[in-house]
Amino acid sequence: MKIFYAVQATGNGHIARAMELMPYLQQYGKVDVFLSGNNSNLNFDLPVKYKSLGVSLFYGNSGGLDYWKMLKALKPFRIWNEAKQLPVEKYDVVINDFESITALACRLKNVPSVGFGHQASFQSVNTPRPQRKNIAGEIVLKKYAAADAYVGLHFEQYDDFIFSPVIKGDILNAAPTDKGHITVYLSHYADETVAKALKKIKEIKFEVFSKRVKEITVDGNITFIPVSNKAFNESMIHCNGIITGAGFETPAEALYLEKKLLCLPIKGQYEQLCNAAALDKFNVPIVASIGDTFDKQITGWLNGCNPRKLQLYNTTNQVVDHVIEKALQLRKKKVTGEMVMHNPGLLALQ
Repeated sequence: MKIFYAVQATGNGHIARAMELMPYLQQYGKVDVFLSGNNSNLNFDLPVKYKSLGVSLFYGNSGGLDYWKMLKALKPFRIWNEAKQLPVEKYDVVINDFESITALACRLKNVPSVGFGHQASFQSVNTPRPQRKNIAGEIVLKKYAAADAYVGLHFEQYDDFIFSPVIKGDILNAAPTDKGHITVYLSHYADETVAKALKKIKEIKFEVFSKRVKEITVDGNITFIPVSNKAFNESMIHCNGIITGAGFETPAEALYLEKKLLCLPIKGQYEQLCNAAALDKFNVPIVASIGDTFDKQITGWLNGCNPRKLQLYNTTNQVVDHVIEKALQLRKKKVTGEMVMHNPGLLALQ
């Protein structure tokens, strides 16, 4: 079986999940990865055959998105041409982890696909949203990478097509301890902004993972560490608590490890506000931004109760089995007929 797996690289979570899923997918056949976007900071080992700049998110230094940089990077004609050239019709199964070029290619060529991942869970009205819904945000979550069927991942099973998070093996098999430090990953803030707030709490040691430092740097009670999957896992497993954005993978792993968790949603990113609404039900404090009282908010959080533990209702193997089953069902229903074959040469990596 030939499997096409589109992976969004606007952050580290999608790639980390792809690396965890790859051995399970490869049990079913040959997997070719389409990597779209250029925001990830992880070193990865994936069978990447096609690559694109995609539609990337860029973050500023004060907790939000850099819309101007995103607009400058947007190239509609390039995206259209890449979609026409992407050879999705040559594959038995197309799995799409929230990637827009693949969604467009499948639409143009009448190729069925499975929308897979956290964003797929928002196809359900039962998935938590903030009290104030955002129409544009809802459209992005539901239409940006439209598919023919969906297999979602979320903190809880809000619907029958939503499964438990894919937790990395290093986390699943870990023996957590508490060495007293706080693990911090706030890529949407400048290191200086984070450091200024954390230095006020001199009695606590912080391990801050940064996209900007090239080597481990100690500054008072703060240790800055380059972004690394292995180093971050180790820091989380042995920390007292975790401060991060309101993404999906890291909060899920923190809840699984039963660590204290404090989340700062990225401003202007609707998905993170939705995640914050879900995390609130796990008793996770949500802080709007790093302000003058952030040190006091951290102290109050550390003196508070631990969040509710994340329960896993299925294994990674079961999730992959279901994705493949869905894809094969779509294939059987596919309308027969000759498809126009496009030259994939412009996207294929030599």
